[in-house]
Amino acid sequence: MASDFMALEEEIVRMLKTVYDPEIPVNVYDLGLIYGVEPADTGAADGRKNVTITMTLTAPACPMADFLVEDVKMKVESIPEVSNVDVNIVFEPAWHYGLMSEEAKLELGFL
Repeated sequence: MASDFMALEEEIVRMLKTVYDPEIPVNVYDLGLIYGVEPADTGAADGRKNVTITMTLTAPACPMADFLVEDVKMKVESIPEVSNVDVNIVFEPAWHYGLMSEEAKLELGFL
């Protein structure tokens, strides 16, 4: 059971790494915008999961917010083991460049 969860979590992260902020050439996962991924049983016989993703934006007034949320939802829902995705946008804690992966910092010239 735990290995199924880990495999699903890895697949979700792989899909999140295909979602790019159109204004920044780095994916939302490496940017540090993803705060949480929570799969939950649906009770369905097929074992598919509902997934709640908690994320933030680089700025509260981000003009691409709707695009990013829809892209995250669409890509994660494309995973066969996922039934539904809810994306919650939060602003606490506030995003800062320290949340980025080393790869993202290198890509953006912070290293």
